[in-house]
Amino acid sequence: MSLSIENVLLGASILLLVSILLSKSLGRYGIPALILFLVVGMLAGSEGIGNIHFNDPRSAQSIGTIALTIILFSGGLDTRWETTKPILWRGVSLSTFGVFITALLLGLFVWRITDFTFLEAMLLASIVSSTDAAAVFSILRSKNIGLKHNLRPTLELESGSNDPMAYFLTVSFTYLVLNEGKASMWELVPMFFLQMSIGAVMGIAMGRITVWAINRITLQQEGLYPALSLGMLIFTYAFTTVINGNGFLAVYIAGVILGNRNFLHKGSLTKFYDGLAWLMQIMVFLTLGLLVFPSQMVPVLGTGVLISLFLMVIARPISVFVSMIPFRSTLRDKLYISWVGLRGAVPIVFATYPLLAGVEKADMMFNIVFFIVLTSVMLQGTTLTIVARWLGLSRRDRSLKRIQLADEMGLDVKNALVEVELTPESLAAGKSIVELQFPKTSLIVLINRGGKYVTPNGATVLEPNDKLLVMIDKDSELEKVNQALGISA
Repeated sequence: MSLSIENVLLGASILLLVSILLSKSLGRYGIPALILFLVVGMLAGSEGIGNIHFNDPRSAQSIGTIALTIILFSGGLDTRWETTKPILWRGVSLSTFGVFITALLLGLFVWRITDFTFLEAMLLASIVSSTDAAAVFSILRSKNIGLKHNLRPTLELESGSNDPMAYFLTVSFTYLVLNEGKASMWELVPMFFLQMSIGAVMGIAMGRITVWAINRITLQQEGLYPALSLGMLIFTYAFTTVINGNGFLAVYIAGVILGNRNFLHKGSLTKFYDGLAWLMQIMVFLTLGLLVFPSQMVPVLGTGVLISLFLMVIARPISVFVSMIPFRSTLRDKLYISWVGLRGAVPIVFATYPLLAGVEKADMMFNIVFFIVLTSVMLQGTTLTIVARWLGLSRRDRSLKRIQLADEMGLDVKNALVEVELTPESLAAGKSIVELQFPKTSLIVLINRGGKYVTPNGATVLEPNDKLLVMIDKDSELEKVNQALGISA
């Protein structure tokens, strides 16, 4: 069969559809969709049943960079400042000091158990030092995992903001390995602060400019607004990188700025980027699955198991406990954050940097990194809900459902709709609404009772398993609503 554009598109569409259908059918067994995308790519590769020969790390790196940019921006859009603000410095500490400590501990371990030089070991450790935004966002959100003590925004903030640190360490140690004896680690410290500062400033500036552009530039076709925002997103990453800033940090901050401002078509644009982020995740995992050769992973199996276990059981927990010393957190919180050290597509993309740079042991590093990602997603990704329940940190996920009309019109509306389900143990069951000490700024607007909808009034008696659609004035009112209904958060 000739490699025409039609054949390429046919193969790509088949892989995409198979991945989506498998994720739907096997997802009910707790298997993360991301691991399925990787496996489909491996099966379609040169050593699989698809026999697709793909050995182009440069293309994989380019696809991965574009995908990561969009995934980080989408994650920023979904980040609510009011839930992030209380845990901001905790998340920043995890995404900087935590990444550095993880890389240092793992690098020392790899140096001791392999024939890698110290710099080569630190390069491998740097590649897998950050948690993966795509993995954390998709697994936490697709499984609707509700967590106490602001753990979910902490984990999402960490995963969304720690890739820049890992990227800097990967590029730096790649340079040091290639120039061993000629370059010093201390030369890179000023570069780190410069890149991060430029990235942060550009992210804030471009986030505000994007809000202004969407609200002020009147476009005749609504379909052009996603194109406008996408163009500004790509410009933010590319321009920041050109001026020696950290482009990944810039797009994440721009997404956070945009997501917490009011602008036209906010609801539709957020959905657009959510769908685009999923497409990017599928595409990058399929591409990286095609790139790997399973037979080359067999020789590094034993080493990969040791490194992976050390990362999950020792390096990650120590980095979490140390970086969270200044903050008040329970032992259970720290243990859970330690377990949610998911590695995903980002480390595999970063592993292509040494490959393209010509590092001597880059092939072995790539295979070890791929094995670490597989074990992390399979072991940690499938047990997040179970571990949260064991530690007593799980709760019903009551994500606020915002009024889409206000988002589309760009109005400054703080009201939100949230669905609250009464359990048989709820103190409000059997009481009329007028008897409840309900917040004055909140209102029960509808009750779903066994599939039938009831318009409530003060005399309406609540029943177990009722699903209440509650209008609240601001997100902080949700806790008062739960207290009035006798529901534990």
